Amino acid sequence: MELHVLPPDVASRIAAGEVVERPSSVVKELVENSLDAGASKIDIECRRAGVDLICVADNGSGIPASQVELAFQRYATSKIGSIDDLVNVRSLGFRGEALPSIAAVADVEMSTRAAGEELGSYVYLHGGTVAQSEGRPRASGTTIAVRRLFRHFPARLKFLKSEGTENSHSALVVSQYALAFPLVSFSLLLEGRVALRSPGSGDVRDVIAQLYGSELARAMVPVELTTDSLTVTGLVAPASLSRAGRGHQSTFVNHRWVRSPLLQRAIDEAYRGLLPEGRHAIAVLDIQLPADRVDVNVHPSKAQVKFADEQSLFRYVRDAVSAALGKTRIASEAQHLAAPWGAARQTAWSVSEPEPPVSSFGTPSTVSSTGSTSLPPLRILGQILTTYIVAEGPDGMYVIDQHAAHERVVYDRLLEQHGAHSPEVQGLLEPLTIVLSPAEDAVLSGLADELATLGFALEPFGDRTHLLRSIPASLAGSDVAATLRGILQDLSQGGQGETFERLAESVACHASVRAGQQLTPEEMRRLVQQLEECAQPRTCPHGRPTVVRFSVGQLEKLFGRRT
Repeated sequence: MELHVLPPDVASRIAAGEVVERPSSVVKELVENSLDAGASKIDIECRRAGVDLICVADNGSGIPASQVELAFQRYATSKIGSIDDLVNVRSLGFRGEALPSIAAVADVEMSTRAAGEELGSYVYLHGGTVAQSEGRPRASGTTIAVRRLFRHFPARLKFLKSEGTENSHSALVVSQYALAFPLVSFSLLLEGRVALRSPGSGDVRDVIAQLYGSELARAMVPVELTTDSLTVTGLVAPASLSRAGRGHQSTFVNHRWVRSPLLQRAIDEAYRGLLPEGRHAIAVLDIQLPADRVDVNVHPSKAQVKFADEQSLFRYVRDAVSAALGKTRIASEAQHLAAPWGAARQTAWSVSEPEPPVSSFGTPSTVSSTGSTSLPPLRILGQILTTYIVAEGPDGMYVIDQHAAHERVVYDRLLEQHGAHSPEVQGLLEPLTIVLSPAEDAVLSGLADELATLGFALEPFGDRTHLLRSIPASLAGSDVAATLRGILQDLSQGGQGETFERLAESVACHASVRAGQQLTPEEMRRLVQQLEECAQPRTCPHGRPTVVRFSVGQLEKLFGRRT
């Protein structure tokens, strides 16, 4: 097959696929442009999860009339001028790819006026080319409306998640930049409903109050660390206010929202010994460091960065958070804090990735399971590691993962109740008031019917506030607010399968006994009996094994009774 150069329209669509993955990608790029333009007020609106419309309006510096069409040419940028500038990037955008990439996959309208110009400019692009351009009066600033996203890309539309999930991704983007830029006033409308409105007061605690509630905002403690070449600032919550996922963990590098395993590990290390397994800290941290010590030109999304000196950065962040929690005190005797960050080091650039765990046990022995999906009658022998139930069967020894087994039991029960249209419901003595984040609320809006069929009775009670009057009976006795947030976090990730089935999987996971939970002999007996009655007892709803069997022959070989 002969080589040939791709036509410009094909090449631009391929490039656009790296930048514009989903509607929230458009929101992110446009919000970053507004912030780079010095806006103090940014209004965002999404309709039909951003597929029909994404509109971002700001009061920033605007674009001069002579450069409006140039802004939609690939690699046209005002942020850098030479390769040397790449090591000192301070702006959020710099490649000149965002606007042309968006215009390649949607219809785009832009109106703008630069400060000092009497007349604004309007341009409309269809299929990536300018279809209309004219002068129009308007206030200084820029408004960009993106319509019919992915209209000519049915494959991309097919892989978008539900409207609630896509809206939650857009809400997450706006929430993160509201935290990173507390001096900027943000507003977000999702399907005509106010999802977020930040005050622009300059106090990140005010933004946290808007996102997560004033009670949490008041409880958070400040993080402050300053050296010659690095600062770590932000707020962290006491360990008693932890969450099941990392959805309330926000990390920024030079005000850029990043998802860094290195920074996550540093936060985890600071909370070591304070949080139970499976719980995560609530933290908002901004790390300011020299631009030449961090490489943001790693991926088109700019969500991943490289650090020049990971070890020092890890220690600084860990110790700053630890000091805020009162675990340690940053003192002069901490020798590594005395030297400037990155001093006397010749560290190669390395991407922040978690290190794989190292096992000291070698290759695990193989255990078998029978071909049958059912379980034989089992006699309970006991519990080991407060995680596994050991039982004797007619054909060997069985080890049962108590959490996975209970997940299967609860999941099957939920599906059975759903099929019979008779969910088991536990009413609350008093309604519970729950304040959700914009991302959580966006997921909830798309799941209201499914949640109701499971037994959740929720009533709107103001912006992102809901009254919870009943829950599925399987969740009785749990931390209901934390459980609901965990379920919404699970569903925000999308995934395969019908929405109700994924919701039932999440409820079953949160309702089940945990690893490390002591069970009485009667509780173990009842759980195993319920598992035996399941149609598919050997796997949990997520596909993990619930049971491992050691046959009589395997046991005899292990003890040298058989060769």
